[in-house]
Amino acid sequence: MSDSPRVLILPGWQNSGPGHWQSRWELLHGDQRVEQDDWLWPRRGDWMARLDEELLSNEQPALLVAHSLGCHLVAGWAEHSQHTARVVGALLVAPPDCEREDFPPQLHNWRQMRRGRLPFASVAVLSSDDPYGSLERSTALVNGWGSELVLAGPRGHLNADSGLGDWPEGRSLLAQLRR
Repeated sequence: MSDSPRVLILPGWQNSGPGHWQSRWELLHGDQRVEQDDWLWPRRGDWMARLDEELLSNEQPALLVAHSLGCHLVAGWAEHSQHTARVVGALLVAPPDCEREDFPPQLHNWRQMRRGRLPFASVAVLSSDDPYGSLERSTALVNGWGSELVLAGPRGHLNADSGLGDWPEGRSLLAQLRR
């Protein structure tokens, strides 16, 4: 058993494609993606159970690296799981506003956002022009989670379309959480 935390990748709705920084980190650094049964019609409870399964499959502590809906997975899971001590910290990138009127119907069971303080260290990275959530609402959300806030400037949804490439800045934030 290693005391060094493993990195678990938590993509959002529809998974992260090959150009996404999460997929690139998986290839470059050996991070492990938590595969979900349904990426198109995600059910919060199913996703939370899958995260619990993955954390219990190994005694090694974990760092969670969540993008978009994956951030809400972390918040919902942390509110209900009895295994939060297995998590060293979480990097939360571009959480969407699930309560928006135009939120996709496939995501209806994510509408009520969990706002409670996370029981582990977290850093949240927000873009000033994310099309899926205003900076004001996203800032209030991550403040409720107790996350350290990092503003990335106007970078869209901080995904493959944002031109982040291997996103070394994000990796640096992850290294800070590891310490």
